[in-house]
Amino acid sequence: MGFDQYHEPANELPPETHIFARMMASLTEEAEAISWYEQRLAMEPNQEARAIMANAQGEEFKHFGMDLEFLVRQKPKWRIALQDILFKKGDIVAHGEEAEEDEQQEGGEKHVET
Repeated sequence: MGFDQYHEPANELPPETHIFARMMASLTEEAEAISWYEQRLAMEPNQEARAIMANAQGEEFKHFGMDLEFLVRQKPKWRIALQDILFKKGDIVAHGEEAEEDEQQEGGEKHVET
């Protein structure tokens, strides 16, 4: 993603937006790394190498989770949506629609300091 991650003039954006953009880039990079390890694991015949890769993939997943949590703390409406979708049995799409309704009922976004 690099420095072309901005769609507005970077020098006109507030510091919080720069932080947000960096964390979104980090989240994307962690997701890509998780996928790369998944592909490597699918192809690697050596069990010891697979164990190392699986460990590394687990680390990337933890980083992904930390990035996501940071972003959710900045966007309270995201937490509402994720609480309706994640870790629930049943129809994922139906949970997503429920999340959208709950977000609309919550009203406007607020910035939360961490």
